[in-house]
Amino acid sequence: MTRKRSLSDEERTLWDTVTRAIKPLRKRKPKIEEPPAAAAPKADAKAAPKAQPKTPPKFIKPAWAQAKPSDAKPPAAARAAPPLAPPPLAPLGKRMRSKLGRGTESIDDRIDLHGMTQADAHAALSHFLRRAQHDGARVVLVITGKGARPGSDPHAERGVLKRQVPHWLESAEMRPFIVGYESAGIGHGGTGALYVRVRRSR
Repeated sequence: MTRKRSLSDEERTLWDTVTRAIKPLRKRKPKIEEPPAAAAPKADAKAAPKAQPKTPPKFIKPAWAQAKPSDAKPPAAARAAPPLAPPPLAPLGKRMRSKLGRGTESIDDRIDLHGMTQADAHAALSHFLRRAQHDGARVVLVITGKGARPGSDPHAERGVLKRQVPHWLESAEMRPFIVGYESAGIGHGGTGALYVRVRRSR
């Protein structure tokens, strides 16, 4: 068995010098591989944006409708306009009446209400005036009769028609068809007839 030789002083000095010059190696930490991050999905440029649901427009009540029921009144334009009043009557005038009495102004048409009841006379007069206006007549003659004769029945229709016909001519029903009326001349029946001037149709 061989014995180990001990180092001499020179060899020990040399070894110490060598060992001092050598630096120990650093231990490297093992690298931990991280999993690759999931790629974010690319936005499809061609994909159309989702249409937002359209909300129906809110109905806003007008100011007058939002008021209390007792105070709610539609505006003036929304309310129905009142019917126009029939035109007023005007006298025929002395000149025209004189011409009619002398016969220089012609009478375009005439109606005789003798022997009719009030209902029949009213309907006949209304129809007659409408037709006269449509035909373009200027003056017509309406014969009512002079009334009941002495000793006759006081409730006879002739007397009633003499009183009623002027009221009918002034009514809102017949005023749109006539300009005015006056008692006829003696040659056309006197107080038992009326000159009626017809209004021109529009």
